[in-house]
Amino acid sequence: MAEGAVVVEEGPTGRAGERDPRVDELGAAVSRLRRALAAHPARLPDRDAAEDELAALDAMTRTGTPEVSRLRSSLLLVAGAVGSVSALAPALNEVREAVDRFAERGPTASRPEGPGTTG
Repeated sequence: MAEGAVVVEEGPTGRAGERDPRVDELGAAVSRLRRALAAHPARLPDRDAAEDELAALDAMTRTGTPEVSRLRSSLLLVAGAVGSVSALAPALNEVREAVDRFAERGPTASRPEGPGTTG
């Protein structure tokens, strides 16, 4: 690559420099759940695990389009840690819905190609 060259990544629409809106939605949902968890007064045995995994999810949203399998794994860990707390259910559901959006329209590279598929 030539000195001073700029690398431009394409977003999900194929337009250069466009950020995937699902990443922003996930980041906002994770942020809301982190705030709700921090404000929740009850002692939760797995609070540290949930906070660590939410921090990992936050980091994934800052670095680009996360892997769906990693997102689901993180969601499972967070849900296991805080899923029984009804006060956190709305924020947890937002994170789940945001993760589901990645599975609905995954990255083109991970779609199977072959006879009868378009890519």
